[in-house]
Amino acid sequence: MSTQLLIYETAVPVSSGRHGKACIEPGRGHAFARKANSVPLMAVEFPQAAAEYAIVFAQAGDDVVPVVILGARQGENLYLGTDDAWSAKYLPAFVRRYPFVFSGSADGKTFTLCVDEAYQGLNYQGRGQPLFTEDGKQTPFVDNVLKFLQEYRTQFLRTKAFARKLAEHQLLEPMQAQFTVTGGTKLSLGGFMAVNRQKLKQLPADVLAQLAATDELELIYLHLQSMRNFDVVKDRLVSALAPTDTAPATAVTDPGNALGEGAADGKASDDKPAAKAGKKATRSDQGATAN
Repeated sequence: MSTQLLIYETAVPVSSGRHGKACIEPGRGHAFARKANSVPLMAVEFPQAAAEYAIVFAQAGDDVVPVVILGARQGENLYLGTDDAWSAKYLPAFVRRYPFVFSGSADGKTFTLCVDEAYQGLNYQGRGQPLFTEDGKQTPFVDNVLKFLQEYRTQFLRTKAFARKLAEHQLLEPMQAQFTVTGGTKLSLGGFMAVNRQKLKQLPADVLAQLAATDELELIYLHLQSMRNFDVVKDRLVSALAPTDTAPATAVTDPGNALGEGAADGKASDDKPAAKAGKKATRSDQGATAN
């Protein structure tokens, strides 16, 4: 399973045969994301996310994708409280879509709706929103889930095109975030990239004009502005270490090695084929249904 699916433990196709009596109970917290120190971000989310998260870029197979940094150490989400509540105003769509996810066919034309059966809110006691009616038809709740994932897929493709353009213009460079905590102990977070300001300034005028016309230049500056939120990660790290470490910590971002364990990688979940089983919810170029 790719690291972009790390919050999913047992994602299986949604079907009336398997989930005919299943319900989704909301308000179960975000414990499923406790070990995620970064999650993908769609370009359309930059304006909301830039105020609270450090937005960077990570290699995902042959593609480059934006991600938000959630922790300074592997397997640690500093935006998640001990009560499993998300401690930020904006919640990335990647997290909001859980426990559902699309699984793509090999040709990329059909997408199957899957649900993580490890989700604590999935139950068969009638608590929350049912997935199917008594006669086996998908409920309005599932209709809304499919619409949300369809929009996510659309934004995913637009985001890939934006990130590909950054790579084509050779604007991205490897970066590292270094955190110094009590006693001089240093933590290093790598595996991500950021836009090089100098290279951005050196772009031809017509390229800059094109980026401005498509609002992609604004996205770049939102990304650059968000880098100051590594200080937020540092502050959250200090709070997490508070029981044993109380001295101030510092955070700096510097060029470093190209790869590490800090940021998400792997093929994006919307393109990952999955085994089919039973009647299921699917989406093709003509729409989405559940049987």
